[in-house]
Amino acid sequence: MSTYRDGLPQMQNRIFLTDGGLETSLIFHQGIELPHFASFHLMRDAEGRAKLTDYSRPFLATARSGGYGFILDTPTWRANADWGEKLGYSAEALAAVNRQAVALMDELRAQYVGDDFPIVLSGAIGPRGDGYVAGDVMSVSEAEAYHSAQIDSFADSNADMVTAFTMNNVPEATGITRAAKRANIPVAISFTVETDGRLPAGQSLREAIEAVDEQTGGGPAYYMINCAHPVHFMQALEPGATWMGRLRGIRANASQRSHEELDQSPDLDDGNPLELGQQYSALRANFPHITILGGCCGTDHRHVASIGHACKMAA
Repeated sequence: MSTYRDGLPQMQNRIFLTDGGLETSLIFHQGIELPHFASFHLMRDAEGRAKLTDYSRPFLATARSGGYGFILDTPTWRANADWGEKLGYSAEALAAVNRQAVALMDELRAQYVGDDFPIVLSGAIGPRGDGYVAGDVMSVSEAEAYHSAQIDSFADSNADMVTAFTMNNVPEATGITRAAKRANIPVAISFTVETDGRLPAGQSLREAIEAVDEQTGGGPAYYMINCAHPVHFMQALEPGATWMGRLRGIRANASQRSHEELDQSPDLDDGNPLELGQQYSALRANFPHITILGGCCGTDHRHVASIGHACKMAA
């Protein structure tokens, strides 16, 4: 049974932390092979499941000791039909692994949750294709049908919500939102942007958020930005604009490299955790309603701890 599906606590003014770059941490810090960048593939045995929970523990400990809330995402960013097929998963096996990922994170949540430490369990959804490349954009109806299987698996579990990460076009984000509304589970939409602050498909953040809201009746609980460095999107944010009130979360990359540079890089650019924390703090000085804070590619618990501390000290 879900805990917060009827009232997400991160919609208040308290800071909620998230984890960082799961896949980059597993690959570059732990030397784990992730075929097709698919961390859900580790769910297949006890050793892999332990690696997933061990990865999350430092983030949970940081959030609990710092007095923040926490959003605990499942390792299912690529647990959809296209990527699953590449790894040999049937539709039934994918549905099972999505439910099992929720159960695994729910067990972990029970070890940390407390009266003053809310932990929201979110089912992570990724794009059908490459998050960095718009590629062949589905229609809204196609995207709704495609992502419904994964969303329905989460709706039938203890997940409190679903979050669609690295969305690079409006129709796919809209279809996911409609599928989540039909399944009666809250959804957050997280867009990624290029170095010019625009989605890979070309829309501005404002255009994308306003379009999804218009086509879904304001369906998402909120919006986020992920998989881009703050220097890439700060210029796209508009103080005082109505659409900015819908943007509540940031999960930035550690590196200032472009998506193309990151794709071609053989090494991990983990940036500067202290500097990244200060950039988040400066961002919140202008947009204090952005309270969901975490990392994406190249970040680990050091970055998230720095982000939380810098923002808490500036509050």
